[in-house]
Amino acid sequence: MGFLLFLSDFMVPLIIFYIVGFAILGKRPVFDDFLYGAKEGMQTVVQVLPSLVGLMTAVGVLRASGFLEFLTHILEVPATSIGLPGPIIPIAFIRLVSNSAAVGLVLDLFKNYGPDSQVGLMASILMGSTETVLYCMSVYFGSAGISRTRYTLAGGLLAAFVSLAASVILANQLAL
Repeated sequence: MGFLLFLSDFMVPLIIFYIVGFAILGKRPVFDDFLYGAKEGMQTVVQVLPSLVGLMTAVGVLRASGFLEFLTHILEVPATSIGLPGPIIPIAFIRLVSNSAAVGLVLDLFKNYGPDSQVGLMASILMGSTETVLYCMSVYFGSAGISRTRYTLAGGLLAAFVSLAASVILANQLAL
């Protein structure tokens, strides 16, 4: 274990020296290549920034307006009939848009129910098995300039639903 910790401390500098050394041996203009990559990275950030601002604003509006609580109240009865506790509903929706907002909701849930409770286990499994579908679509497709997403949204939402069902089943099995 000590060797792995020692190795991890030197991994980033080792990779940087490897890349620079390989470029020098290949007689590449290292600094010019770095500047070119930085310029392209900044252009990508400028292209993606509007969708990121829109997503973060949407998450803030959903949380501040009370819509998540309203949605939870409406869906709580049908959700509990299939074994999904009410506090998991907002996490399932917000996780589609923002990981950091979903982590905030999970931490609040841990404070109220505990991380080892059935609700805590279900939230943990859900967070580990789902992806921020809308965030990934806006960032990756936006940076690549793709406007036709075809079946990506349907596939991502289906995968999110399957992971939600798996978290319910696994958490219920672990709680027994």
